[in-house]
Amino acid sequence: MTEIDAKIDALVPAWLHLPDIAEMLDVEVTRVRQLVKEGQLIAVRRGENRTLQVPAAFIDGNKVVKGLSGTLTLLKDDGFTDEEMLEWLFTPDPSLPGTPAQALSENRGTEVKRRAQALAV
Repeated sequence: MTEIDAKIDALVPAWLHLPDIAEMLDVEVTRVRQLVKEGQLIAVRRGENRTLQVPAAFIDGNKVVKGLSGTLTLLKDDGFTDEEMLEWLFTPDPSLPGTPAQALSENRGTEVKRRAQALAV
């Protein structure tokens, strides 16, 4: 959970507060905090009040986007910081096409994970 810089903040189209995510997932806010702590979601402090927020693209209706957790684990294992992971996930990749976050939400997680694994080489 870190402060976000303006460049990455501009890449992410929409953000959600933890209580909103808890409501969407029908869980307690403590469970959402646990997902962040476990590395299944990335939360950053942003805005005037520096509240914890998660990219809206990480939530699909009433669940976490399929494949996100595994992708975050791969990137973390490659030594990526939370900021670097957000930058990678929300930077357009012409070979996908779109952003890795977009591809995950469109159930193209295998392609995203393949690219994440290639980063380690």
